[in-house]
Amino acid sequence: MSVVAVPLRTPLFRGERRLRIALVGLPGGGKTTLFDAVSSTAPQRGELAGTHRVYRECSVQIGFDEASVVDLPSIHSLHHLAGDDLTALKYLLWGDQRPAVSAHEGAGPPAPLAPPDLIVQVADASNLQSHLELTLELAQLGRPIVLALNHMDEAAKKGLYLNVKALEQLLGMPVVPTVALMGQGLAALFDTAAEAARKAVCPLPQPPSRHIADSLHALSVALNSPEIGAAFRVPHTMLLMQFAAADGFIEEELGQHFPQRLPELRALREAAGAQLPRPLADELHADRHHRAASLVEAALRMGAPGAIRGWRYWLDELFLHPQWGLIGSLAVFAAVLVVVFEISTWIDAMTTVRLAALFADWQPQSTGGVVGRAVLDGLIGLTGIVVPYMIPLVMLLVSLEQAGLMQRIAFVVDRGFHQIGLHGGVAVPFLLGLGCNVPAISGVAKTTRGRERVIASVLITFVPCSARSAIILAIAGKYLGAAGVFGMFALTLVLIAVMGRLLSRGKRELGPGQVQEIPAYALPTWRVLLAETWARTSDILTIVTPLLVGGSVVLALLTHAGADVVIDTLLTPVTVWWLGLPLALGVPILFGVLRKELSLLMIYQALGTQEIDRLLDPVQMITLLVFLSFYIPCISTFAVMLRTVGRRDAWFSVALSVGVALALAGAVRLMFGSLRLLGG
Repeated sequence: MSVVAVPLRTPLFRGERRLRIALVGLPGGGKTTLFDAVSSTAPQRGELAGTHRVYRECSVQIGFDEASVVDLPSIHSLHHLAGDDLTALKYLLWGDQRPAVSAHEGAGPPAPLAPPDLIVQVADASNLQSHLELTLELAQLGRPIVLALNHMDEAAKKGLYLNVKALEQLLGMPVVPTVALMGQGLAALFDTAAEAARKAVCPLPQPPSRHIADSLHALSVALNSPEIGAAFRVPHTMLLMQFAAADGFIEEELGQHFPQRLPELRALREAAGAQLPRPLADELHADRHHRAASLVEAALRMGAPGAIRGWRYWLDELFLHPQWGLIGSLAVFAAVLVVVFEISTWIDAMTTVRLAALFADWQPQSTGGVVGRAVLDGLIGLTGIVVPYMIPLVMLLVSLEQAGLMQRIAFVVDRGFHQIGLHGGVAVPFLLGLGCNVPAISGVAKTTRGRERVIASVLITFVPCSARSAIILAIAGKYLGAAGVFGMFALTLVLIAVMGRLLSRGKRELGPGQVQEIPAYALPTWRVLLAETWARTSDILTIVTPLLVGGSVVLALLTHAGADVVIDTLLTPVTVWWLGLPLALGVPILFGVLRKELSLLMIYQALGTQEIDRLLDPVQMITLLVFLSFYIPCISTFAVMLRTVGRRDAWFSVALSVGVALALAGAVRLMFGSLRLLGG
């Protein structure tokens, strides 16, 4: 077994030392879209003190690090702010740690959150100049900053190509290109943010032009006093620029706390303005506008609009687009169904069916022979799970992961999974559940934790695995038509959505948000493909095999001893009274605990025919189908649940599945029975 060493970057941001990141930006930059792409399933919401401006906050996992990310209301500038916008600036400066100058304010701190360790400014790369003006202002805050150049795809469509390295050098801060709507660059952005916080390196000073700096020298010296600095607790450069621009908040606080100094400071400001061709505030704004334009000119290269559009571009348009991505995901889902229902059926006919036919004539009567036959049936059933259904499906999904498609699907469906309290990262295990719930739950255990793991595992037990899908096709497809098949799968989707909402109620914050990496497209390699396939199916040998074979032996001995009649009688309240099914179907239903296909085969045996429509009417067939599809998936799934979520939650899953199956089947019987009476 190979061990991979992962370097641990320190200090580690976790627990009480988690990183605090503030997302800021102008309207239209994509700040909210970026937050939605990485947020947890239930971000906290609040209003900045004394305002109606809503902020959102959630924890986000960044490798081994954790961060608290705050999505602040949009802000146009740091100058001449009042009311709601001013409160956002106060949070960036002080958080919940109020300075001396705000001691007279009656309201509490701007937000019940600590001040940010780092600022991520989300800027529109296709319209960069106005955003860089805000960048120059943010650089005065004295905090590490990372600039996210968002909408890079839109910039390319306009023929705008930015030299990221040049912009980094000019600003003295990390710059990361992103397309938040498609999840591109987000992993790199948050990794860069964590490193910037570790180094605690603030942006390069961005002083005004030389002639303005010279005119402000005397004012700068006058403001640079320990008393004023301690009262405001803001960087000196920012305090100077704010007062020079005649910012109302700064001037008011200076008047309240340092009334004896204010006339002198105003006189120095007027003297500085007298040396300039325009009023000082106008000169500062024009200078900032000019410096932003110079930055854009230095980093921007014009080209042909949308010139680079290769196959990777078009695949991303299909799989990462908010609307088209769902179509691409459905296309992959359809491909998975083809494997489960077409290719796997052929493999099953070539392997399991032939094995079963080979030993079909062996019907021992002795106790030892019955045990041997039960062991053989268990092994044949195991082969029928692994060879035709599980291995091809796992290999397909691993190939799609290596190719980079599954990560894109997970990103697109992330928001939909949020509605049921989960992350899009569980999309792959849910797809895997179409083949078998066992590796699906094992996959969830690797990507989730805590309550989210429990909810995902419980919901996966309702995903129609290949065995249950085979029953749906065998009964609904043959006797109820395409509408019956569609209705069963639609009912499954609705049930999973409803159960997810119910299970996640009351405590929606199930875990930190996830920064999903969108990898480059790549061709699968056989070595990784085989290794991953083995890793995801090895539980079959250690967990499933003993239980499946042992359970088969127990039930065979019960039947051999004539206990099947007793079992049928004991299950009468369920089969006959509640479900309205023949008494003889008790044992076949019980055998479904081992494997669902066994239920189908034993139904044929119990009724004495494969043409079950002769003995069951449509309402009975629908009722039977619903119950078999949703009650206890199989003993193998239960065994994996015991290991991954613990005894209590595993038994809860069993009780829930039985309860849901009984409730749905009873409701279906009542509804269709009533419709038949009305129609008759």
